[in-house]
Amino acid sequence: MKILISNDDGYQAAGIVALYEALKDVAEVEVIAPEQNNSAKSNALTLHSPLYVHRAANGFRYVNGTPADCVHIALSGLLDYRPDLVVSGINNGANMGDDTIYSGTVGAAMEGFLFGIPAIAFSQVERDWIHLESAARKARDMVLALQSQRLISPTPWLLNVNIPNLPYEQIGAMKLCRLGRRHAAEKVIMQQSPRGETMYWIGAAGPVKDDADGTDFHATAQGHMAMTPLKVDLTDHEKLGYWAQTAALLAHA
Repeated sequence: MKILISNDDGYQAAGIVALYEALKDVAEVEVIAPEQNNSAKSNALTLHSPLYVHRAANGFRYVNGTPADCVHIALSGLLDYRPDLVVSGINNGANMGDDTIYSGTVGAAMEGFLFGIPAIAFSQVERDWIHLESAARKARDMVLALQSQRLISPTPWLLNVNIPNLPYEQIGAMKLCRLGRRHAAEKVIMQQSPRGETMYWIGAAGPVKDDADGTDFHATAQGHMAMTPLKVDLTDHEKLGYWAQTAALLAHA
């Protein structure tokens, strides 16, 4: 099994190091990750400036670009082989509910999925890497279980997995979940620069709005790992019929 690992916290982040250490004995593992923190970069690709790849002392390769850049160039020319699995993380903080739209961790995994490769995005629910080794062991367990079920195959899939910050033995069983929802983000933070210009900082994520039973928020709050299968198709299939009459009118306008 060949695994490509990336993340959005940067190649020196504790999460990606722990993930590499957990997987290196069960697969051939390659790490290609951003040089700097690229949180909330989603699926962004760098199109108007060159990308450079360097190798760190520990063998990891790092790129002056986004998480999606890292996986994209790895799969479209940098590597001379096709990985069996793309794994992103372990992220420093949750990627649940609406957060998945913005997440660079999910964006890196999604790039692998777009290339037709099974992919997983791993995140810890709380920040600061508490019980990180436990999360890495759980990630390893999951990869091995998927391999034993022969699910790491040419048929691509995309999974978003959030792991509670608990000791290994206290992490509950995996729960299959839908994404929850958050309220709108907090207000933007405004400050004055030393030159008198107004600076704007994006506010914090909004509080949880939908954490009902069956959501990722609910599962992790109960101490379980939350697994959500994701898709890329943004079509609102339920509303196609609703818009049909309007589309017909516009076609003859």
